[in-house]
Amino acid sequence: MTITQLEYIVAVDTYKSFVLAADKCFVTQPTLSMQIQKLEDVLGVKIFDRTRQPVVATEVGMEIISQARIMLAESYKIKEIITDRQKELTGELKIGIIPTIAPYLLPRLIGRFVEKYPQVKLVVWEQNTESIIQQLKLGVIDCGILSTPLRENSLTEIPVFYENFVAYVSKASKLYKKKNISAEDIDIEELWVLDEGHCMREQVLNICQRRKSTKGFQHFEYNTGSVDTLKRMVDQNDGATILPELALDDLSDKNLEKIRYFKSPEPAREVSIVIQRNFLKRRMIEALKNEILHFIPKKLKTKKKKEVMDI
Repeated sequence: MTITQLEYIVAVDTYKSFVLAADKCFVTQPTLSMQIQKLEDVLGVKIFDRTRQPVVATEVGMEIISQARIMLAESYKIKEIITDRQKELTGELKIGIIPTIAPYLLPRLIGRFVEKYPQVKLVVWEQNTESIIQQLKLGVIDCGILSTPLRENSLTEIPVFYENFVAYVSKASKLYKKKNISAEDIDIEELWVLDEGHCMREQVLNICQRRKSTKGFQHFEYNTGSVDTLKRMVDQNDGATILPELALDDLSDKNLEKIRYFKSPEPAREVSIVIQRNFLKRRMIEALKNEILHFIPKKLKTKKKKEVMDI
């Protein structure tokens, strides 16, 4: 049994394909298959059911792969010991980030991080919360930038900042005449929200304390994963939507006139770096957190007088 063989079975389990796993491991498919077959021969069991597509692990294979992930994580820590003794950070950091955070965080973060840590390669995927959680558990990515709490026992959350929600309203909305608003002021029938699968949708509906279908003005149903699109729908079709506070930096003075803040305690979301409990690349992830904190306004670094919304 070798580390390489363990990496191969974990890759096949992750990508559900021998061909794709071989590509990700930078070997030919026959080489990968041969090594896995050798491991199965040594163990005397079948790890994968090759008759099914996509490929799935057998019952005993699932247990073997689970243990293989633990063994690989421990073996990688040896390399990390060496990396931690180096003055300069080097390597690859794979990050998952949700769409309602990415456009307001990444443009500020990437340039500064790359300039400060030129030997680190950032690989970023923009995906929904469920996909990021799954990839964290499989070890496909090193960390996620998500709205928390997630209540996932196998994951650790490192809170970074607390971002208020604000209302963006059309001049035709009754909210436009108010200086500050409360959740009770919002008519959910005029509210544009994200589609299913986005954690911010659930947070917005929690603010309103009601759960209905995606905004439709009773004759139109619209599904989107873009906060910017929601803002444009308000501009063109009236109504209101809820924006994360960092989105305000991109608004013109004219559009800022449509912003209405909530009365205290303001509804907010907790934004965290999420990792596996036995995570690697500690120095890189700590550097990522510090660079985010560098440009986050001071008022976002505390949850004082804020009501953190559950997902």
